[in-house]
Amino acid sequence: MKTKIRVIVDNISNSELGLEGEWGLSLLVEYDNKKILLDTGGSNLFLKNLKGLGFDVEDIDYGVLSHAHYDHGNGIPAFLKENAKAKFFLRDAAKEKCYHKRRFFRIYIGIPKKLIKNYPERIELVTGDYKLIDGVYLIPHKSQGLASIGEREKMYIRKDHKWFPDDFAHEQSLVLDTDKGLVILNSCSHGGVENIINEVQNTFPEKRIYGYIGGLHLFNKSNEEILNVAKAFKEKNIQYICTGHCTKNRAFGILKNELGENIEQLRVGLEINI
Repeated sequence: MKTKIRVIVDNISNSELGLEGEWGLSLLVEYDNKKILLDTGGSNLFLKNLKGLGFDVEDIDYGVLSHAHYDHGNGIPAFLKENAKAKFFLRDAAKEKCYHKRRFFRIYIGIPKKLIKNYPERIELVTGDYKLIDGVYLIPHKSQGLASIGEREKMYIRKDHKWFPDDFAHEQSLVLDTDKGLVILNSCSHGGVENIINEVQNTFPEKRIYGYIGGLHLFNKSNEEILNVAKAFKEKNIQYICTGHCTKNRAFGILKNELGENIEQLRVGLEINI
C-alpha cells in the first residue's frame, strides 16, 4: 500500500506552482484511501494551497493537531467551516494556555481562543496511544523531564493563574505503518528528536522506524546540538528524513552534510511517496 504526503504549508514557497509559504506547517497524508490533514499552518493559507494542488478540503476525512501552537492551529476554524464532516484530533492537554517569554513579557502563542468551546462536536480530545484508523496512530510524549526543555525554550503554560515550564503534553506524533516501516510525523519535535524516536520504538517494539518527517526545532540550536540530532538519526538507522519549518536553513545545511541522500527539505508542494 502506497502512502503519499503533500506539503501544503511550509516556510519555503513554490513559485513554479504559484503557492505561497508562511511560518507554519500543514501536511496532507493520503493513507488507505483516507485523507488526513496534519496541522493547518498559521492562517487560512492552507485552503488556498490545497486548492492550488488540486485538493478539495471537503474530501479530507480527519484533522490532527500536532501541538497547541498558533502556527499549526490557526487555520482550524476555517477548516471546520469549509469541511462539514471531519473531526479534528487534539491531545487532551491542548488547551489555550501556551505562552512564550520574551524578556519580562509572556506572549500568547497558542491555538485560537475558544476553539474547543466553540466546536465541541468537531474537536476530539484524545489520551494515551490512540488509533485513528488501522495503521495510523497518535502517540503522546512518554519521556520524563520535558519541562526542562520548555524552560530552556522559554515556553510556558498558564494554569490556575500560575506559570509552569511547558512539558509539551499537548504535543503528539502522527505515526504511519507503511510497507517500508513506521513513519513518524512530528511537526516541531519540541520534546526532542531522540526522545520521540524512542517513544515510538518502545510503543511498537516489533516494528522498524523508516522515516521521520517534520520540523526539528533546531533554528536556535548550536552546531554541536544539530550534529547530535544527525548522530541520533544515524544510530537509529532512520533511512528517510524530511524536515523544514522550525529547522530552518542553517541547521538543514549541517544535517544535509551529515546525512546526505537520506534527508531532503520540506517545501510547499513537495510530494513524498512511501
